[in-house]
Amino acid sequence: MSEQTVSAGLQTSVYSERLGVALVFGSAFFWSFGGAIARFLHIEDNWTIVFWRCLFAGLFLIAFMLVRDGPAGTVRLFRNMGWPGITVGLCFMIAATCFIIAISHTTIANVLLLGAGVPLFAALITWICFRQRVSLFTWCAIALVIVGVSVMVSGSFTGAVSPIGDALALLIAVVFALATVITRRYPHVRMTPATCFGCLAASAFAATQASSLAVTTGELGLLFVFGAFNLGLGMMLFAMGARLIPSALAALLGTAETMLGPVWVAIIHGEIPALRTVIGGLLILVALLGYLTAEFHRQSKLRG
Repeated sequence: MSEQTVSAGLQTSVYSERLGVALVFGSAFFWSFGGAIARFLHIEDNWTIVFWRCLFAGLFLIAFMLVRDGPAGTVRLFRNMGWPGITVGLCFMIAATCFIIAISHTTIANVLLLGAGVPLFAALITWICFRQRVSLFTWCAIALVIVGVSVMVSGSFTGAVSPIGDALALLIAVVFALATVITRRYPHVRMTPATCFGCLAASAFAATQASSLAVTTGELGLLFVFGAFNLGLGMMLFAMGARLIPSALAALLGTAETMLGPVWVAIIHGEIPALRTVIGGLLILVALLGYLTAEFHRQSKLRG
């Protein structure tokens, strides 16, 4: 193999990784506006919001797959998902539904910071289900996350926030962790059709629960942005970028959503996180960043 061929291969690899970094960071950036957009909506029935948001996200993802893969390719993607893809889709269905309900009961900061522990919850699920070895460092990080979560949810016992909101936020983190574990165990599972299925399933279920699906024209426009661009575009960018970079780096970039989300809500709506949320959230972020940095270096050594 000539030096020029090797050099071209390295350049392509570097370009792909940089593109992956940009796409995954872009997904986290778009997702981070979810809470701020939600606070503009004044629709009494949360199920109505879930219906329209997930419907627009699902339609956006279908349109993306039709453009990228064509009608036959799109049908093939859904057909080849199998039970792993359906399970991942159901996880996204639960997460998308619980997010809307959770933020109506607790702060945006609580929901996003509790969700930051997803990679560590995934490591815990892997150990429980598959007895995969977990390093001492990871156990320490998991313990720190548990402490951070305990500090944050302690606000539920003082009446500062609803325990329902915090419980749903934890459920979001757990189902995302489960989806992560399944995706790692079955790498052939394509993220885009699975998430599209999850969005449409959530929309269909919400339609059976909503008291009314009627919204004003202004609300419909906001729901379109909330669904197509905040949720759908974020999923599309993540699905494209996560395949190009190590999983630990993708998770590390994903923390941008956790850090930016509460900032947008504080700036736009004046929703300032409580001291318990800040302390507990910092503990979770320290544990997560330490774990992901160590995991990224480990994966880099394996590739090198």
